[in-house]
Amino acid sequence: MTSFLSAADPGYDTERTGYNLSVEHEPEVVVPAASVDDVVAAIRYATARGLGVAVQATGHGPSRSADGAVLITTSRMDGITIDPVARTARVEAGVRGGALVRAAAEHGLAPLNGSSPEVGVVSYHLGGGIGMLGRSLGWAVDHIRALEVVTADGVLRRATASEETELFWALRGGGKGTLGVVVAIEIDLHPVARLYGGGMHFAAADAQRVLTTWAEWIRTAPEAMGSSVLLIRMPDLPVLPDALRGRYVVHVRFAFTGSAEDGERLVRPFRGLGPVTDTVAEMPYSAVGSIHAEPTTPVPFHARNAMLASLDAAAVAELLRHAGPGADAPYLVELRLMGGALARPRAVPSALARRDGAFVLYAGAAAEPEQVPALRAAYDRLFAAMAPWSTGGVCVNFLSGPDVTAAQLATGYLPADAARLAAVKRAVDPDDVFRVHHGRA
Repeated sequence: MTSFLSAADPGYDTERTGYNLSVEHEPEVVVPAASVDDVVAAIRYATARGLGVAVQATGHGPSRSADGAVLITTSRMDGITIDPVARTARVEAGVRGGALVRAAAEHGLAPLNGSSPEVGVVSYHLGGGIGMLGRSLGWAVDHIRALEVVTADGVLRRATASEETELFWALRGGGKGTLGVVVAIEIDLHPVARLYGGGMHFAAADAQRVLTTWAEWIRTAPEAMGSSVLLIRMPDLPVLPDALRGRYVVHVRFAFTGSAEDGERLVRPFRGLGPVTDTVAEMPYSAVGSIHAEPTTPVPFHARNAMLASLDAAAVAELLRHAGPGADAPYLVELRLMGGALARPRAVPSALARRDGAFVLYAGAAAEPEQVPALRAAYDRLFAAMAPWSTGGVCVNFLSGPDVTAAQLATGYLPADAARLAAVKRAVDPDDVFRVHHGRA
């Protein structure tokens, strides 16, 4: 029997709270869905009362509050079915990336998962998905074979390249909370069982040298090499080693599917720069989450991103001026290398056809309400300074927090695709039942 939790019920607060606390939901009811029937019941409850519907798996990417709406939480829908012969997985709506990686690894296979094991698989795929293997295999969205989705009429539909084709096109890249509740996806898996990967931390004094080296190094890095750079002042926590605790550091990450011998040769220029930590080594793919080692404690997080077309010496200098060790920036910055298969179109098109970014520039920080205005102003300065190198677009997957606008979201798509998405929305959700999502303001 489907449960409907109101504010007076035990469990309401736990269910409505996700990872990113910058958006607080106060829904009329929360439905902790354990099955497709629960999702259908929740949608029909909402439409009968003229309420909006929101969906939350882990709460990593909210942008709008579900106040007064029906909030469907999907964490209990955690089924994973692996077909090792076909190299596919069917993944239910509440599965997290780490669980899928572990399940696939039992068969020597890997999904196109992201950097955090805690992010929901379905929402990550629907937003595009820049996987750790993306430069060699493409976007995660390109490897969706089928979607099972409950639309606003309460009907469960299966969308593939040959059935519900417009819905299939739109959901892949443009369907995070806008077109229905995706209760399961079927995706490709890949014969990857190990990596040469990890990270190196460098001291603040070496920031310019490291970033300059990385900007030059990536020009010839093979597609089998994924990499990113994080600029961050580490928290002053006793659990951290003295070399990192409370210090500004540069963290260079690597994920290479070639041989360990070739990997060692490729990262040698960075070892020559004298890292203060070095975890780069042969590893099972199941340990891929350790490369970024992203935090798991819920925080009120505010972020912004832009796609960059290039990263020359002037761009490096400008980035360090705003986010380097002497800038005292109130945020962390990550540069994630794109290109390779991430830049190429696929045989089966999706809504995510804008692929002109060579890098994602991402800035984020935990901030209490009184700190947010100053943080926004700092973001304005950073992204205005980096605008000469921007494509003018954003990475849809990395949009989160209450500042996301419709205009900002639209830059993640080609103009014709944005119009086509709007047409699909009108066709499958004419009453805008799914109205708690990115870009509402």
